[in-house]
Amino acid sequence: MLVVSLALGLTVSAQRPLDGVIDIHVHSAPDNVERSIDSIDVAKLARDRGMRAIVLKSHYEPTATMAFIVRKEVPGIDVFGGIDLNLSVGGMNAVAVEHMTQVTGGYGRLVWMSTFDAENQVRYSKENRPFVRVSKDGQLVQEVKDVISVIAKHPQLVLATGHVTPEEGLMLVREGKRQGVKHMVVTHAMQAPVLMNVAEMQAAAKEGAFVEFVGGSIAGRGGQARVDSYADAINKVGAESCILASDLGQKNNPLPPDGLADFIAALRMRGMTSAQIDLIAKRNPARLLDLP
Repeated sequence: MLVVSLALGLTVSAQRPLDGVIDIHVHSAPDNVERSIDSIDVAKLARDRGMRAIVLKSHYEPTATMAFIVRKEVPGIDVFGGIDLNLSVGGMNAVAVEHMTQVTGGYGRLVWMSTFDAENQVRYSKENRPFVRVSKDGQLVQEVKDVISVIAKHPQLVLATGHVTPEEGLMLVREGKRQGVKHMVVTHAMQAPVLMNVAEMQAAAKEGAFVEFVGGSIAGRGGQARVDSYADAINKVGAESCILASDLGQKNNPLPPDGLADFIAALRMRGMTSAQIDLIAKRNPARLLDLP
């Protein structure tokens, strides 16, 4: 197959567009909602597509333990997990973050500030239920500063901003920088309910944070316009400060590796160069995860 491809003038990378790619935002079963694929099978699929690493994300359960198990079952790919500070883990719970660092293997990496239980998400969704507060009266609450302190103490950890407001996201990365956090990422900055504008993303990048752009399903309504806006924003923020991810695993959406490959292809069609793709899909996420 390789000989035929070379004879046709095709490169291996053209055949395997995910070689060396890292996805920091993968949803999989087991979870509290139905997922399109389980954690072991998505790791196998990613490995077989040539990917270097994935990060398993659950909104309500820490995934460092799952990452350890998946690594045993699926050699040949790096698998990481994290913790999402929603109500199920006690919200802004520094003890839970510290505990994750002690889980066998040390594969817990991302610490997402609250997502579905974030005050911003609850208000955006017009729901009447308890939420996790990140700030009050324009200042981060002490529990958030305590969490950031734990992240700073463990340089392998990543501060991910979650579903907070743009203003709160900037407060988080500034506090992270003040406390000496090594790795930071603005969670799907342009997606609802975050909805950062270019100036806000540029400000986050200036503080040392990466800005995450998630493909999701680009085949659906508004998908192509969304990719247009992403390509424009990546060029304005600078590829050196951006990361691509899938944020896939939902039922009836593409499987995470397939959706990510489609996302990369769509960006290439909009003039994204191989050097830019290399940065945002491989080198930057490797830096975020402390991979050599």
